[in-house]
Amino acid sequence: MATSRHNCVGTFGVLCLMVGQSVNKQLIAAGYPEEGDIILNSTLEFNETVCGRGCYAITVATSLTFMAGIYQILMGVFRLGFISMYLSEPLLSGFITGSSLTIVTSQMKYVLGLKIPRRDGAGSLIMTWIDVFSNLQTTNICDLLTSVVSLVALLPVKMLNDKYKSKIKVPFPIELLVIIVATLVSHFFNFNSKYNTSICGTIPTGFMPPKAPEWNLIPKIATDAIPIAVIGFAMTVSLAELFAKKHGYTVNSNQEMIAVGMCNLIPSFFYSFASCAALAKTLLKESSGANTQLNGVVSALVLLLVLLAIAPLFYSLQTCVLGIITIVSLKGAIMKIGDTPKMWRISKMDTVVWWVSMLATAVISTEIGLLVGICFSMFCVIVRTQRPRATLLGHVSGTEIYEDQFKYKKLSNVPNIKIYRFDGSLYYANKDYFKSALFRKTGVNPSLVLALRRKAKKEEEDANAQTKCALFSKLNVIKTICQPHKPMNKSMPVINIHSLIIDCGAMQFVDSVGLSVLKEVRNDYEEIGVLVFLANCNPSVRHLLHRGEFFSHTNNSSGEHVFHSVHDAVTFAERKFTKQMKLNQINNTDSIAATIEEGNEGSTL
Repeated sequence: MATSRHNCVGTFGVLCLMVGQSVNKQLIAAGYPEEGDIILNSTLEFNETVCGRGCYAITVATSLTFMAGIYQILMGVFRLGFISMYLSEPLLSGFITGSSLTIVTSQMKYVLGLKIPRRDGAGSLIMTWIDVFSNLQTTNICDLLTSVVSLVALLPVKMLNDKYKSKIKVPFPIELLVIIVATLVSHFFNFNSKYNTSICGTIPTGFMPPKAPEWNLIPKIATDAIPIAVIGFAMTVSLAELFAKKHGYTVNSNQEMIAVGMCNLIPSFFYSFASCAALAKTLLKESSGANTQLNGVVSALVLLLVLLAIAPLFYSLQTCVLGIITIVSLKGAIMKIGDTPKMWRISKMDTVVWWVSMLATAVISTEIGLLVGICFSMFCVIVRTQRPRATLLGHVSGTEIYEDQFKYKKLSNVPNIKIYRFDGSLYYANKDYFKSALFRKTGVNPSLVLALRRKAKKEEEDANAQTKCALFSKLNVIKTICQPHKPMNKSMPVINIHSLIIDCGAMQFVDSVGLSVLKEVRNDYEEIGVLVFLANCNPSVRHLLHRGEFFSHTNNSSGEHVFHSVHDAVTFAERKFTKQMKLNQINNTDSIAATIEEGNEGSTL
């Protein structure tokens, strides 16, 4: 059902932890003690039979698996796979590397043959390494030597498989060979009894009869199953998209959600545990050369054969060999740490997202790390949109192209015209930054200019009011003598631009607050004699301008304010300014002529 060719379904540490927490909560609520496997003498209400702690824990776990499968199928049916779009590549890569470090840490006690407690929750990685170093003196030498030999055998062959994978159709199955040889050596040399090594031991065979979930438990665990379903889906889709990109094909997140939901729903009737795409198994399968969904059928048949017949043959297999195989399969994910300098040169923000996701996953916990990575990634997106790049454009001589003045050389400025580009959508969160950057780049703050003009005008009026005039009559002629006032020390502010062009090519959308900002900017600049034009607006922005009555103050329906290109806006602004200058000259000439004519008439009288 799935569209991924590489995902391998299995247990995942985060899901195990979440299921364990829910099971413990239900055990306490049912009256079971926290430790031990004690049979209660009372009758449990959900099935009216006597059930011990282990029995009840399995029942709760299978019910959780059932509900998680239901949720995942419903999310797939209702097309909620778009959630995966918020899982960026740096986020997923950091999450997988952090999870790989956690898995490697958990395998160290098997590699060294240590008897240390299992650590869960926040800080488990650090505490586990503290336990490892504190108990190094108890290292099992036989397990250590077996791990070293297995590592020496695995690494060169794996590297050769990766190097010549384009030339060999089927990679050499070194993992299988190591398991067979290690099992035979451990069995015939009796490592377990001689050196007290950890072995797989007895592996049960066969299947338990299917059983439906306990319906009375569903209301109690329905809430706990929601995060299990979401985390399982996120892990499955993240791995599917990662390997799909690596191998050049596409996946359908909704179909993946339905597939992993079925992998939880149906097996829940067979005492199965909550599952999703398993990181270690998927990496191991991918590194072994599997490239189609047929590998899942082969793996299932082999697993079926193991469960029914072969499992007892691995009784003497040392667990340290399985640990080394797991660690080697995670080599590629861990080596991603070495790619961070290159990532830093490409994008500093993506590198920070990668490190935050990786460290939170490894140091805190896998579950919290994924949540921290998603939140931090979204925060970075918000920061980017809040403070996008804002710059002025210059003209490339001999063309109709306008580029960033601070990025390109030999650009010419358009006389008395400022071209401002805002590389982001305009909405409520960055409206203040849009205006402040505009005032800073153009060097003209309309509010400040208006304030200076009002102040200068008021001072001039006050000075005129203080001018003393005297009237007296002599020879029937009334004369006025005025005492001139001192000249003003302050002059009116001078503006060296007549037009402002805002390049909206990078604005994917403008909300109602952004529209109000554009109106405010236009009105403020036009009040001080600067015309404002918009250029490169996409259809949605132009439609918003019309619906928002951006052109309501003009007689023209288009407002002569919006242009398809910056060059069209520049050409129009220059032509309009030239025309206005000619009109001003004509008006000044007419005014001078009228003044002269009035003077001539007065002298005639």
